[in-house]
Amino acid sequence: MKIIKDTKDELELEITGESHTLCNALRKTLMEDKDVVSAAYVMEHPTIGEPKLYVKAKNPKKSLKKAAETIKNRCDELKKEIKPTKKAKKNSKARSKSKK
Repeated sequence: MKIIKDTKDELELEITGESHTLCNALRKTLMEDKDVVSAAYVMEHPTIGEPKLYVKAKNPKKSLKKAAETIKNRCDELKKEIKPTKKAKKNSKARSKSKK
């Protein structure tokens, strides 16, 4: 990650090695924060460009950290929802053995 601009109410950074997936999730989550005025990202080239994220907020670093934590928590919740229970694992193993 490379910081391009860092002022009291603006932050612009290049996020090396990432794609639309992370940047769009960050942008959307940042815009849920009432302290964020604007959040956007750009990728100047679709295959070789590095995304640049722009945040304008009361405290952009704090808002970015909060957004990243929110995304992590949402991913953890999703993992819990799709993780099979012990009973489901046993049933799955039993079905696999019966098919052989």
